[in-house]
Amino acid sequence: MGSLQEEERLLLEDGLIQNEGDGLYTGDGSVDIKGNRVLKQNTGNWRACPFILGTECCERLAYYGIATNLVTYLTRKLHEGNVSAARNVTTWSGTCYLTPLIGAVLADAYWGRYWTIAVFSTIYFIGMGTLTLSASVPALKPPECVDSVCPSASPAQYGVFFFGLYLIALGTGGIKPCVSSFGADQFDDTDKMERVKKGSFFNWFYFSINIGALISSSLIVWVQDNAGWGLGFGIPTLFMGIAIFSFFSGTPLYRFQKPGGSPVTRMCQVLVATFRKWNLDVPKDSSLLYETQDKVSAIKGSRKLEHSDELTCLDKAAVISETETKTGDFSNPWRVCTVTQVEELKILIRMFPIWATGIVFSAVYAQMSTMFVEQGTMMDTSIGAFTIPPASLSTFDVISVIFWVPVYDRFIVPIARRFTGKERGFSELQRMGIGLFLSVLCMSAAAVVEINRLNLAKELDLVDKEVAVPMSIFWQVPQYFLLGAAEIFTFIGQLEFFYDQSPDAMRSLCSALSLLTTSLGNYLSSLILTIVTYFSTKDGKAGWIPDNLNEGHLDYFFWLLAGLSLLNMLVYVVCAKRYKKKKAS
Repeated sequence: MGSLQEEERLLLEDGLIQNEGDGLYTGDGSVDIKGNRVLKQNTGNWRACPFILGTECCERLAYYGIATNLVTYLTRKLHEGNVSAARNVTTWSGTCYLTPLIGAVLADAYWGRYWTIAVFSTIYFIGMGTLTLSASVPALKPPECVDSVCPSASPAQYGVFFFGLYLIALGTGGIKPCVSSFGADQFDDTDKMERVKKGSFFNWFYFSINIGALISSSLIVWVQDNAGWGLGFGIPTLFMGIAIFSFFSGTPLYRFQKPGGSPVTRMCQVLVATFRKWNLDVPKDSSLLYETQDKVSAIKGSRKLEHSDELTCLDKAAVISETETKTGDFSNPWRVCTVTQVEELKILIRMFPIWATGIVFSAVYAQMSTMFVEQGTMMDTSIGAFTIPPASLSTFDVISVIFWVPVYDRFIVPIARRFTGKERGFSELQRMGIGLFLSVLCMSAAAVVEINRLNLAKELDLVDKEVAVPMSIFWQVPQYFLLGAAEIFTFIGQLEFFYDQSPDAMRSLCSALSLLTTSLGNYLSSLILTIVTYFSTKDGKAGWIPDNLNEGHLDYFFWLLAGLSLLNMLVYVVCAKRYKKKKAS
């Protein structure tokens, strides 16, 4: 961030941006906590971001403190099998990325992003506390194994554990779609200078996420494996409390966007109005469609959107009928909608193919906390007298992200900008495409490592023995490093794309939709696991992913995901070429 001023000076010299933000007040309709207009020099921008980035760092530390090693807790403490534990982890992770739809609708329609974050952070903290109690209180802790006998946890112990786990899923649902958007709200969209800074914010936002993840995947995982799960869950709970404190500390500096009413209701209004006017013809001159005469949109917190020539059947909702011409009554949005309201729905439909291609990438990403960990447990985890928890290898994914964020922001973007002429170096679509390509390489690398591991198991006659193969776990580093590089391009590209291309009054919802790809990716991973297990275990076979991975073929599973990723990337390229960006007045 230190070279940001120099970067902006070069941009000004190159004529790529102009400083239009000469007014005292922001031009995007943002207000302070009391609803008053805000002065640019006193609020928002980078001065407000440390509190938001600090909140995200601590919250992600808390989340990954649970998620990173959860599969180990399920297998070693709740005594579940590999497939069952992996399915439970991906189902819970999927739920964590499904609940943001709840938080997004509440934020966009009623509470605004600030109060939504505040309320769901409290729920999150309660869930973390419950999980800590389930691993600390003797009556709630699952029984330990006696020799080779591992008794199952009681229904009450299961109940308390999963109640806390899914409270966390609900709490994170209110935070995830709002924090990145709330941070981006601190930069005035009508000021080109601040818009450049916003592009940099998304990079550093993801950097903060991975600082939290780094501490979790190294220190917290070590504490859980060596000092006990009560302390291992208690430390993330403490950091969740710090996250809440950090968020509220920045309140006087924040810029707030007013909620614009329910985006779901507005979309339904367009569909109903279209159906009612299905027999009317859409005029060739789009200026004859209904739109307010004011400079501002009828939708609170939104700029007007220009008419587009796609999906013209929806334009029927904005056609002015004879009845409306005679009465002059345009107050019922279930009968006539503004062009901006119609364009909101069009934008979401246009985004859908790009959105859908993120699901397979998220299924690949899900392997980091499931199959990569299980693969690592069957490898040599020792360095001298020190033993590395297999889940700690995700540290290399985090290190990859931490390495690539400043490299991308300081070096790749300025170089790419000279060739592309784009403010941010690559467009959001180009950035996501590069990430999808890297995901193919990641799964291929994982498959090659597993082939070598299985070959070594055969050579040493370890196929029938559920023991680790004397092959260093550090052979997994390339697949983690490639996955981290893929994240930098795909996930940050998604953050930018769904914020910039979404209608102003639907930004939380669109952020939630981008997170939904992660949810569906986890569910897809669970589905693929179920299908693979069903077909590969027919006729009494061990299957691709048995409890003893030495007699399985985990490499086939990784090749299957590599093939799906390649096919997904080709579909994405076609969709990206056809995509048309929104135009806001």
